[in-house]
Amino acid sequence: MARRFRQPNVKLLLASFTIALCIVAIGFALSLAVTGDEGAHLPAQIERIEPVAGATQTPAQASVFVDLVSGYEGVLVIDGLELETVNLGELRDETLPGQQVTLPPTTVYEPGNATLTFDPSPDSMISTFTQGQHVVQVIYWETVEGRGSARSYSWSFEVF
Repeated sequence: MARRFRQPNVKLLLASFTIALCIVAIGFALSLAVTGDEGAHLPAQIERIEPVAGATQTPAQASVFVDLVSGYEGVLVIDGLELETVNLGELRDETLPGQQVTLPPTTVYEPGNATLTFDPSPDSMISTFTQGQHVVQVIYWETVEGRGSARSYSWSFEVF
């Protein structure tokens, strides 16, 4: 019995090659993509920020949050205004253990987690974020070295 080879279907061959090329290109593009915290280019001492850098749909009552590496502390400067920072550990009332702590309308530093949190409120220096762009700067330093060795990181977000 003689074997006969069929002629390859040129259209099918070209379509298969095009699909394979597209799959390789998509895989290559995904390997180059930078997303999430990697896209923010955060310093090693800052683990996370909120709102994220370049956010365009931030609500007016959004909180500003910075998660520092353990052993660091800092302050927030929003639109050129340095906000007072209180240490959450110093707010606890030792005479009434188990009681809920009332947070002041300033930046709260939580030493256990090395986080800075600012919530706009009518009693704070910033009651709400106005529409438009806002610039946040975190000035941070290693706790044992003090503020004299401080560094800073800035980012912006936009309120709708």
